[in-house]
Amino acid sequence: MSQFHQITVLGTGVLGSQIAFQTAYSGFPVVAYDISDEALEAATARFAKLADIYRAQVPGAADGAADAAIARIRLSADLADAVRDADLVIEAVPESLEVKRATYAKLADVAPAKTVFATNSSTLLPSAIADWTGRPEQFLALHFANEIWIHNTGEIMGHPGTDPAVFAAVSAFAAEIGMVPIEIRKEQPGYLLNSLLVPLLDAAGQLYADGIAEPEAVDAAWRIGTGAPAGPFQIFDVVGLTTAYNVSIANPNPKAQAFAKLLKERFIDQGKLGVATGEGFYSYAA
Repeated sequence: MSQFHQITVLGTGVLGSQIAFQTAYSGFPVVAYDISDEALEAATARFAKLADIYRAQVPGAADGAADAAIARIRLSADLADAVRDADLVIEAVPESLEVKRATYAKLADVAPAKTVFATNSSTLLPSAIADWTGRPEQFLALHFANEIWIHNTGEIMGHPGTDPAVFAAVSAFAAEIGMVPIEIRKEQPGYLLNSLLVPLLDAAGQLYADGIAEPEAVDAAWRIGTGAPAGPFQIFDVVGLTTAYNVSIANPNPKAQAFAKLLKERFIDQGKLGVATGEGFYSYAA
């Protein structure tokens, strides 16, 4: 029996919406928070699309379970309202240290003392954020992979001050929402999944920025040569090019900076953010 009963997810982007939906699908009441009514309108559309995906891909979802999941989600653009009853807050705001620190500074002032905080950051270490949470012993990382109904890992990583009991409770919660808990015993940039994945994506971005090959060629080389279902630029489109930009711009490597500049000028400034907007490195039918 979980010690967490009321769950709040901060951020309703590509992965935040998936976390909220999967948690609700697993029977938990969820508050999905974002910063504006416009963002929540987009979240409503994402949840409806996820319900359709679950009906098509998840056994049993077509029998009313997907509709029940949507019914368990409450939307809020008021942070204090969103977390007032929360036992666990899962944060999925943009992958920027400054944004995350600012979010936790506000969250610390309004969340109940009982509330455990978990960041879904894919690259940042919990210790870089812990001092902004107001409760470092109740803070850790819980990182999900994209398309979590298929790639159902939950990477749990604390920092030196995380209470072991909190670590264990979050690991148990991950299993309760259908994830395979992946427990990481020491802080590691990139955790496990992204320690393996990010070097691939970095290499692909540098090949493109250096004019070595077009994305289609890079992806074909990877898919055919390894048998992988998707190439790195297809992965970029799924993750979202804003996240790819945030990760690249934080990397001091000049080649990563060149790729970030290219992403901004050729894609982000043109509204091409990946699958979510229908176009990124590839175009996607509506």
